[in-house]
Amino acid sequence: MKPEIGLREDVERVLIDEKVIEKRLDAMAEEIDREFPPGPIVAIVLLKGAFVFAADLLRRIPRPLDIECLNVASYHGGMESSGTVKFLDHALPDVKGRHVLLLDDILDTGRTLKAVADRLMEEGCIAVHTGVLLAKDKVRAEDVQADYVGFEIGDEFVVGYGLDYKGRYRNLPFVGVLKG
Repeated sequence: MKPEIGLREDVERVLIDEKVIEKRLDAMAEEIDREFPPGPIVAIVLLKGAFVFAADLLRRIPRPLDIECLNVASYHGGMESSGTVKFLDHALPDVKGRHVLLLDDILDTGRTLKAVADRLMEEGCIAVHTGVLLAKDKVRAEDVQADYVGFEIGDEFVVGYGLDYKGRYRNLPFVGVLKG
């Protein structure tokens, strides 16, 4: 059974299909490998949304990786950011003296990337380099841009490829727009 059976009928349209995502991840991995400082990469994946994107991207980077996960939340089950970023883990990964590649599923308001990047800098990392699968073309609550962007999209609510609505649709192999 394909993962989208039972979920696909809730999708109004496919915004970015699986083949296009795979091709872009190849290019992003090359860009990260070329531009990132020498040595192992410390990748911090924001859960739960970025895990599919991060797994596929990081497998394409041909160098040593230290992979950590950080559980944060800003949507809290709704279709819009709550405006509050909650750190759900009690401890942050050890990043002192290291460059970090922070991966998130989507850059929307900018609050999550800013809050996490600021905390990582407080923990003593040298620099935070950010990567997102999607960046919405909109005015953000925080002045944040990602260093590595898979796709620019309009300001609409999307699911699939790790992104969810109320815990569903993460396993769709594409990015799509829910029916309204």
